[in-house]
Amino acid sequence: MSPLVVLGAGPIGAATAQQAALAAVAPLVRIVDPSADVARGIALDLCQSGAVTGTSTMLEGGGDDGAVVGASVVVIADRYGATGEWTGDEALLLVSRLRALNPRALFVCAGATHGAVVERLVLERGADRARIAGSAPEALRQALTALVALEAGVAPRDVSLSVVGRSPQEAFVPWEGASVGGARATEVLAPPVVGRLDRQMPYLWPPGPLSLGAAAARVARLAMTRAPGQVSLFVVPPSEDGGQVRGAVLPAVITDGSVRPRPLALSPRERVRFDPATGRA
Repeated sequence: MSPLVVLGAGPIGAATAQQAALAAVAPLVRIVDPSADVARGIALDLCQSGAVTGTSTMLEGGGDDGAVVGASVVVIADRYGATGEWTGDEALLLVSRLRALNPRALFVCAGATHGAVVERLVLERGADRARIAGSAPEALRQALTALVALEAGVAPRDVSLSVVGRSPQEAFVPWEGASVGGARATEVLAPPVVGRLDRQMPYLWPPGPLSLGAAAARVARLAMTRAPGQVSLFVVPPSEDGGQVRGAVLPAVITDGSVRPRPLALSPRERVRFDPATGRA
């Protein structure tokens, strides 16, 4: 199995590497950062903690982004220091260079600001929309899942829901398609509860580094282990009529290293809310 590469030794990158090691996503996780000594130190700390956490994943750190060659998944996280997440033109140049080194890899952009990066890479740089996605919406979905589980008195694994739209302002949960304990969520949750959960969504954004790292690690696990599962990702979906569409948060599955958005089953009211956000109206 190929290694997992995490670009960035900031809080998100460290959390991603830790969660990936705990989940045994890959036999080797490489942390790459301009501050190479910091990346090596984090990798060493995580390796040494393996005796306590029970993981046998090997971790390496360094400063050469040529490490992406041969990786099936590359997570774009945040660099060590005050500058944090790669954004704007700098992010576009970075990911474009890495894609040239490894065009077949799935690039998972883990930062809360990376939706704009994914959109620009696809629409401006012609990146393969099936091999680049933003994982931050999955952190939002997991937080909402935990809140629904608390409200319903069930385990999070018994809750199934998606987040759609454009994070954070336009994102929402299609409640008619959500379920709790095998029943429709709208039959389990009273309307005031659903309304309260909707109002809480803006306050859940942006997720913290640990949540963002866990979401990125989950996406990497689905891609590298072919485990079944659906996630909410920021993607640029193909146009249904041949025109250009904006990026959006959509439910997706990962098959053979490619992101496949799932068809949406939206009520008329939800469709009116969703279409303008993605440029379809």
